[in-house]
Amino acid sequence: MKNNTVHSVSIIEIPKIIDENSRGNLSVIEKEILPFSIERVYYLYDVPSDAFRGGHAHKNLRQFLIPISGSFDVVIKDGQATRTITLNKPNKGLLIVPGIWRELENFSSGAICLVLASEVYDESDYIRDYEVFLEHKIR
Repeated sequence: MKNNTVHSVSIIEIPKIIDENSRGNLSVIEKEILPFSIERVYYLYDVPSDAFRGGHAHKNLRQFLIPISGSFDVVIKDGQATRTITLNKPNKGLLIVPGIWRELENFSSGAICLVLASEVYDESDYIRDYEVFLEHKIR
């Protein structure tokens, strides 16, 4: 957790199967796509454009965020650097490693964020105070 930086976060392309008969596309996530087993799946939707989600870091949990519909920004921080990544393609997701503060904002109308998580929900894995997060990063 301590050594992860904003550069440890990465975009992963999800294979896209294009239908030759123009019936739409299909993307599949199988075990070799992600560097973890999926233990929990949830999604965010109907988020007002002026609201934000997240505002925390995880000690152990890894997450893969996919913009199923619409777009949103993911602001990531490692205590020293900040990056903003716009997610707007359903065949590209963002892998967030432990020890990275994240905030999701600027949701477009109808945006849906699908999250694949490496662990089941565990409140003790969350760091919800930014100052506490900074303390964890320097330990």
